[in-house]
Amino acid sequence: MTTPNSTLRAVRLGLLLSQDEFARAIRNAGQQAGTPNDASKRLVQRWESGETIAPRPVYARALEAVTGLPIDSLGFATPTLVRISEDGHGGHDLQDSPVGIPAAGTAPSTQVAPRGNYSGVWLSTYEYVSSGRDNKVFTGKHYVVLLQHGNRITGRSLPNGSLNPDSPLTLDLQVDGSTVTGTWTEQTATGGYYRGARYFGALQMLAEPTGRRMAGKWVGFGKEFDVNTGPWELRLMDTATTKAVLDSYNRPPE
Repeated sequence: MTTPNSTLRAVRLGLLLSQDEFARAIRNAGQQAGTPNDASKRLVQRWESGETIAPRPVYARALEAVTGLPIDSLGFATPTLVRISEDGHGGHDLQDSPVGIPAAGTAPSTQVAPRGNYSGVWLSTYEYVSSGRDNKVFTGKHYVVLLQHGNRITGRSLPNGSLNPDSPLTLDLQVDGSTVTGTWTEQTATGGYYRGARYFGALQMLAEPTGRRMAGKWVGFGKEFDVNTGPWELRLMDTATTKAVLDSYNRPPE
């Protein structure tokens, strides 16, 4: 049996592209790079269904150009893929934040999940303290599309769905009972305070019994390679992922 590539599908939906439009964007990226390709809707379907587990290099380069993500972050199953482009490294310039979203406790892993599937549009909110700006508290907000397959959840923020423009957020999570654990990556805006730096770290949350909210903590590296942490919350906005719903949330959160 094949395993669907829900990561790639989440990224495509986050870009508000149909499979046809995604294939066209991949062809255009190939043309612009001087390496034409024959991407089609059927090829995108094979990638997302898991029928094709890894793209050829000509498609991998185009996929990176279209999504802005390295190929090994797009959910393909093979471990032999070579990263075509390299990003910066580090983490948020953060310190422990005592304010905002309450931290979640612990729960036994045998607890039954409160909701069968967490796919939908969620409002992601985290807090951090910037030591470079007089230890002021800042809030990051994104509308993200979550897609669940089995116990794995992948997420991608909508193109215009963040407080800071051009600051995409991706999530790769696993569900174990009420516990949701995984990693996050955020590429900051090139014209912002962090000048396009790529931040990443870990995330652990508990899902409420209603299945409409998850709350917990993030952890990441600071400028001096110290480990920082803070509160993070996901709140369900809509269980649908239709184009009309995604369009309605493709805007900065209030």
